Amino acid sequence: MPARPLPAGETLRFMQRLWEVAHALEVRSKRMARTIGVTGPQRLVLRIVAQSPGCTARDISDTLGLHPSTLTGILARLERAGALRRKVDPDDRRRARFELTAEGERLAGERRGTVEAAVRRALARVAPGTVEATAAMLATLAAELERDDDAPPPSRRRR
Repeated sequence: MPARPLPAGETLRFMQRLWEVAHALEVRSKRMARTIGVTGPQRLVLRIVAQSPGCTARDISDTLGLHPSTLTGILARLERAGALRRKVDPDDRRRARFELTAEGERLAGERRGTVEAAVRRALARVAPGTVEATAAMLATLAAELERDDDAPPPSRRRR
């Protein structure tokens, strides 16, 4: 297989790698849906609930760094699939708390063929400093992507 051509410039080469990762995540997630029964994001939610039984949608969204409304569809699909159980919070009846069902425990415990397994293997192949530097770069990139380029810098914003 011939080597893939590299675009000119550090920015485009880095973006090429990001698109490769995004595409690979999507492909693995679809494969997981076919073979395991949940997508990568759905399984990630199950793993979070497994670690924190009784957590709220806000707890999950805070852990993932997502807006709670983004999570609504994932939670609903997991409930319909019988993997997640919603319980009313006894202290605040407007709030729901989530627990895994037996099916959810099975899905959360699956290891083979998951995004998580691939990440675990990749982490084992590189030095801890590389992992830390990569995590820092990805956090910086996420912050830049979320930034409103049209807004004036904080010091120039109208009050």
